[in-house]
Order: sequence, then structure tokens, then C-alpha cells
Amino acid sequence: MPFSPDEQTMWTDDAAERSERPDDRAINERYVRGEGRIVIESNREKLPGFVNQLKDPDYMDLRPFYQRRPRWDVRTQSLLIESFVMNIPVPPVFLYERDFNSYEVMDGQQRITALRDFYANTLKLRGLETWPELNGRYYSTLPDKIRAGIDRRSITSIVLLKESTGSEEEASLLRETVFDRLNTGGIKLERQEIRNALYRGEFNDMIHQITRTDEFRSVWGLPRWVENEIEANTTLVSDPFFAKMGDAEVVLRFFALRHADHYRNGMQGFLDLYMRRAAKFSRGDVAQLSELYEKTLSLALDIYGQRIFRPYSPEREAWDTKPHRAFQDAVMIGLSEVLRYGSQLVERKSDVLKATKRLFIRHPDGAFTGRANTKQDLKDRIDLYRAMLRDILA
Repeated sequence: MPFSPDEQTMWTDDAAERSERPDDRAINERYVRGEGRIVIESNREKLPGFVNQLKDPDYMDLRPFYQRRPRWDVRTQSLLIESFVMNIPVPPVFLYERDFNSYEVMDGQQRITALRDFYANTLKLRGLETWPELNGRYYSTLPDKIRAGIDRRSITSIVLLKESTGSEEEASLLRETVFDRLNTGGIKLERQEIRNALYRGEFNDMIHQITRTDEFRSVWGLPRWVENEIEANTTLVSDPFFAKMGDAEVVLRFFALRHADHYRNGMQGFLDLYMRRAAKFSRGDVAQLSELYEKTLSLALDIYGQRIFRPYSPEREAWDTKPHRAFQDAVMIGLSEVLRYGSQLVERKSDVLKATKRLFIRHPDGAFTGRANTKQDLKDRIDLYRAMLRDILA
């Protein structure tokens, strides 16, 4: 199996993760030194002044490396503005002071973005419930009393000050930890969003680079990647697969489930475990894994074409209209192990398609679509696909 050097040793240190329990004296000393505690300040500012500062590109980073993709639609943004009209308390935003008077948003990205768009007259209010007569209005077209009332409202920010840590490494760990604990914005973080925040590095960057390739985008029905794609293609925000980082999780599944023998803690727990350890991979290992994924995906496309990762339905006698993640696992892992025979498989792709159909005909419904996700279920569907390839190559 094509494991990179770091992957070959990533499971040997399970015992090393369990350190001896320190005594109370050591714990007290650590607390007195101020380790693991943050220094904060609370600010309150009128909305126009707060939004005006956002025009300075050095003032605030709305989407630092650990932030989620935008997920609020226009109606949700509009309801936030309605809350300010009604003077309903709005939760504070949490910022990290990366330099003096320069901040990163740890929690509140969606609220700040909605306010910025509203004051820039690019947000047309929609779906208001208590003030429906304001639907269709922009900030500039609101009645003057309503506009003045909103301008009187304030937003509270809680800032983690630079003094909280003594080094950039400590600062990085601290703000990622705080980000993990904060979930006050009304939309629960998905597991891949949390992984994206906590396990940054070469491996995480590589995952995102793969999701931007033309081949990957075509397979999963995403538009071709362009710079600033979220601003360039606002419909992406309404695609749950993209907005919740399902594309990144698809790639992670391939790398992690190649190690199904070590599977534990359920699917999401195992993906967490692999991602945590992969964050330590060297640049060379990451490059090797990236090449493995790209070659495997290219081979899968050459064999299956538009049917790639799409289960076959014996009842309908037709291929599914969309790719399935669980079937992708089996196909990608199986093909990654026989890349050296890729040309033979492409020559016999009609046989591969027929054999794939037989897999779905001969095995229970759901066997290849992830309806069951125990360790044995995972290994069974991967092994069945491996066996099918062996028969074709025999």
C-alpha cells in the first residue's frame, strides 16, 4: 500500500500520547505562571464607526486561516439588521489582536460581514418578520428615523490581547483553541470546519489545493476555482457541500481510510485523529500524498467518466445522478493501490463498469453507499472493490 514515510510511523506512538498525570503542585505552578489563560478587553462601538474601520485593510481580517466559509444567506443577514432595528441584544464578536489595532475575527465573521454589506448598500433586506415593510430596502433607502435608529446601535467586541501569549506559536495554539470553544454565532460548526481551524499546516493546505483542481471540481459539481471565488460566485455560499467544507472532508476520507485497520471512534472521530497526526507530516510527505490523490482521481475519471463515484441501482437499472462519498472511498482506495496497472484498467474500462454493476447487484442495498459505517463495514466495501480489481487484472 502506498503510504508515505510519515504515514508508515504515524500509528506507532499511540502510547506516547498518554503522559503521566502531573501532581497538584505542578498544576498550581503552571496556573500561577499564567499559562493557558488569556488577557481580554471588552469594547463597545456605534455601528457606523465600527463598519467604517473595516475599510482599512490592515484593521481586521474577516477570514483568517481558521475561519469557516461564509454560510449566512440574505434572509439571515436581514434578520440581524432587524434585530438592531428592534434593539434586540446581539452576541459580542470575538477578536484576536494580532498587532496593535489590528485584529483577526475568531467568532462573528457572519455578523460583521452582514453589517459591512448593509452599510455598503449591497444588502437588500429580505424575509423580515416584525418589520416586513422594510423588505426590499437598502440602508440608503430606509426611512430616516429607522436609519438613525440603527446608527445609534452598538456592537460589542471581546478582544484577546497580544499579552495573552509570549510567542507566535503559543498565540497560534491559543486562538485556535478559543475558536474551537466558541460557537455563539447561531450556526453550529461542522467537524471539517473545526479540523480546518485546529490542524492547519502543509497537509491542510494540500487538501484545499486538491479541492480547487478542475478535475475535483468537475467530479463533485462545483464551479471551476477562481481567485476570491466566494465573492465572485455568491451561489457557492448556498451549496451545503461547499459551505460546510464537505469537499475538503471528501479528500480527507481518502487519506484516512487507507488506514482502516486503525479505524476507531466512529467516522468523524477517526478523521479527527488522522488530521491531527497528519498536521505533523513533512513537506515531502505531503507532496507525495498530493501526487497519489491526483493520479488516482485521474485514473478513476479515465475509467468511469461521468459515472465516477456514482452507485448503480439494480431496481432502476441506472447509475445514480450524483457521486457518493462512501463509494468514492472504495474506488479511490482500491485504484490507488494498482496505479501501476492503470493503463490496463483503462483499456478494460468496459469490464470495470460491468464488474462494478455486479458489485451492486450481488450485495445488499447500502453496502457501498455508507448506510453502515462500522469498522467492518468500511473494510468490507473496500475489500470487495479491491477483489473486483484483482479479478480484472488476473
